[in-house]
Amino acid sequence: MNELDAVRLNFNPQSLALLNVVLGLVVFGVSLDLKLGDFKAALAMPKALLIGLLGHHVIFPAFTYALVLVLQPQPSIALGMILVSSCPAGHISNFLTHLARGNTALSISISAFSTVAAVFMTPLNIAFWGSLYPPSQAILREVAVNPIEMLVAVFLLLGLPLTLGLLISHHYAAFAQRAQRPMKIFSILVFAAFVIGALAANFANFLRYVGFVVVVVFVHNALALASGYLLALASGLPERDRRAVSIEMGIQNSGLGLILIFNFFDGLGGMAIVAAWWGIWHIIAGLTVAAVWSRRPPPVPA
Repeated sequence: MNELDAVRLNFNPQSLALLNVVLGLVVFGVSLDLKLGDFKAALAMPKALLIGLLGHHVIFPAFTYALVLVLQPQPSIALGMILVSSCPAGHISNFLTHLARGNTALSISISAFSTVAAVFMTPLNIAFWGSLYPPSQAILREVAVNPIEMLVAVFLLLGLPLTLGLLISHHYAAFAQRAQRPMKIFSILVFAAFVIGALAANFANFLRYVGFVVVVVFVHNALALASGYLLALASGLPERDRRAVSIEMGIQNSGLGLILIFNFFDGLGGMAIVAAWWGIWHIIAGLTVAAVWSRRPPPVPA
């Protein structure tokens, strides 16, 4: 086993349990801003939504596997890449799409539907693509990940708070409107504090090994952003939709990835460092791309 694959990052069970709750609060806070009408609006543009979801949960994980075959990284890094590509859209993707002058309504729809689909697709993609790469297959066998257990965990982390938030926003719209902004800010700040705390507790390992993953994450994230845009372009979507699909594929919920790594992979070093660095880098890359696009108004479809 590679040295990096043997590293286990430290995160005590009490902190991990609280982190699970905090991620649920993040999803709950975001879902307060959603309405059932948003899903109906998404169904009014099914082509763009379908392309976004296929790109997110099918195309990008497949491309990630192809990238793993090309780069041949250490097994834990490969599995970290596969896990990140299997996560739903990150929570800042809607803000970045708005900044990039993309189709924000489409972005919100893809985020919401990708989160719902992730309950099933995240465990499925990790098990399927991870098992196809022999070195990471050995890790999956060693930790004996049960896809059903992971499905239940993802449902509790994503599906349950999303459902509760939607119910409250539907039945108690005034309360949801008042609560959504402070709830979102509070939960994201607390979540960021926990991630920083996790990095601080393992800073020596992070500094020692992050050099292995910086280039890999850069290429991986660039592939996500570029493949999303090119997929939307090839499908004939207008420029605003292309920007939304690109950002949705490039901004992954790496926080969910970290929790799954600590819950199911015992804090496996390479996986955790990939997910942690992705969480930092995709914000930098997303803001850069959005800033460039914000200076270029999309053409109005004829």
